[in-house]
Amino acid sequence: MSRLIRSRFPSGNKSWVKSWINRRIPRSDVQVLTQRNLFILPTAAGVVFGLLLLIMLLTGINYQNGLIYLVTFLLGAVFVGAMHQTHRNLSGLELTLVQAGEGFAGDDIVFLLRAAAGKDDAIALTLSGDERSVPVGHVPSGQSVDVTLPVPSAFRGYLRPDRIRVETRFPFGLLKAWSWMRPMSAAVVFPRPIAAPEVISAVEDGEQTASSRSPEGNDHAELRPWREGDMSQRVMWKRFARSGQMVVADWEADKGSPHWLDFNAFAGTDHELRLSYLSWLVLERGKSGARFGLNLPGQVIEPDSGPAHATRCLRALAVWGEEKPRDAFAAPHGTRKHTDTIKHTGKPTEATSGAQT
Repeated sequence: MSRLIRSRFPSGNKSWVKSWINRRIPRSDVQVLTQRNLFILPTAAGVVFGLLLLIMLLTGINYQNGLIYLVTFLLGAVFVGAMHQTHRNLSGLELTLVQAGEGFAGDDIVFLLRAAAGKDDAIALTLSGDERSVPVGHVPSGQSVDVTLPVPSAFRGYLRPDRIRVETRFPFGLLKAWSWMRPMSAAVVFPRPIAAPEVISAVEDGEQTASSRSPEGNDHAELRPWREGDMSQRVMWKRFARSGQMVVADWEADKGSPHWLDFNAFAGTDHELRLSYLSWLVLERGKSGARFGLNLPGQVIEPDSGPAHATRCLRALAVWGEEKPRDAFAAPHGTRKHTDTIKHTGKPTEATSGAQT
């Protein structure tokens, strides 16, 4: 029997229930709560209340006590009335995703939602999603309230919550009515900035050189002590073997344009770490108001300055090698494809597709 169940539902009951909910509540940035997508069940207190009513009813039947009957049916009417009121709190409520926010990996990304009540007041509402909950309170009939819901992020890329839950337990907490909203729009998560080492840019005047010239044999060098973050290729190892001093050489002739931030300048470094370095450099240039450009495999942003330019560069770093989540695909903590292999054309190779959870 168990084999038959597993063959019919290979992913288990939980996966089947999730698929059923996704079919019943399709992705949309606007969700109107109706009888079709509203759910209601007793809370733990409601279950205990129902059991007490059952015990009181059996006691009344056993002793043929009219007072016990009266109290039992009166409390039962209260329970039924609470059921209608709890369901009524959410019926006709409209949830709209106004704006999907932006931020850095590891931070909470803010989603701006708008809750608009229908012909009835929406009372004691709570919005929640991915370990965060925000009390909404009372939304008068025909009015709307803006709510900011923080969603945790872990990786750069696109961030789209699987489901945002709206719930109410008014008036007595005996029942809870709830539904979900499955947003279509995705937020953008920037790479987490990490202090970048000093590197040699291979970009000059908007064009990338065929290859960086090797510093070996170059006499125009400035020696300085080694600092944490310096690349091992630039350490004077022969000098270290002779004297035990860790020094790094800066070759002036090999430096590219100071106006460019180059992805290929961090040779031998993991691609995600490169993007974090570039994110930090973009922030530093943005703070100083300096003019800079960004060179990524398959994408070049010409030099400019200002907050808008810095934000554009951060967005380019966030979505490099990424695809927007499809309608049926959700990435609870953002997406990040493996782009460690670069084609000869210089474009990123998407080796795998999936969500990092």
